[in-house]
Amino acid sequence: MIRDLLFSPMASTGWAVSLLAAVAILLGDAVLSALIIWKVPYTEIDWVAYMQEVAGYLGGTTDYSQLRGDTGPLVYPAGFVYVYSGLYYATDQGENIARAQWIFYGVYLAVLFIVMMIYRRSCKGPPVILALLVMSKRIHSIFVLRLFNDCIAVLLLYAAVYLFCQLRWRMGCVLYSLAVSIKMNILLFAPGLLLLLLQGNSIAETALCLFICGSIQLALGLPFLTTYPLEYLKGAFDLGRVFMFKWTVNWKFLSPEVFVSKELALCLLAATIFTWVAFFF
Repeated sequence: MIRDLLFSPMASTGWAVSLLAAVAILLGDAVLSALIIWKVPYTEIDWVAYMQEVAGYLGGTTDYSQLRGDTGPLVYPAGFVYVYSGLYYATDQGENIARAQWIFYGVYLAVLFIVMMIYRRSCKGPPVILALLVMSKRIHSIFVLRLFNDCIAVLLLYAAVYLFCQLRWRMGCVLYSLAVSIKMNILLFAPGLLLLLLQGNSIAETALCLFICGSIQLALGLPFLTTYPLEYLKGAFDLGRVFMFKWTVNWKFLSPEVFVSKELALCLLAATIFTWVAFFF
């Protein structure tokens, strides 16, 4: 059994072995994540700003230019507003940080479980590779110490990917669009999704799936689009927004001037498009 865990692809180990490995890793990380919440101080970055932004909406404001927090104006789509409004009430107007951490603890374990199931469906590597999923200090920090909206977005995204693996395209598109409604960077997956839709479906079915994605965005944004449409579109889907250098992790080796330059942005955009085209052909 040890040999199967370490070297045999999941396709040949049988469901029981890979499931046992997944459950063991999940339970172990559940304990580790609980210890992190208990022992490591919470890191305030965006939570207070999130709560301030949704408080404005809950107070009756639908003008995105007026929804602001300590870190600036609201820059996320409508799904974010609804989810964090729920969290606003669930955490005593954002004051109960400990409760928020335990909610995100549950979100983290759900994401971990879904990703493990996606790995299991691929059946390529040995079960031991699932352990690599829990070895990131940064991932634990993002989920249980910083409470970023990325956590909710990727939960919906990976759930969509799992449905796509089962060829459940329509329901997968529902969840994918909901993920986009939490944070716009999920749109980066759109070209790959479009390719998969075209490969696995007829043109008519692909068009229907795209209609589902668009309809959900329209429905979620309706309270804002019917009152202050331009403010909503500019705030929630601002493609020209510049990321602040102090928050970057992967690009610290650059100077702040280079990081915010249009030249770098255009180079990265060109590299992204080139990669899309390369995988398409």
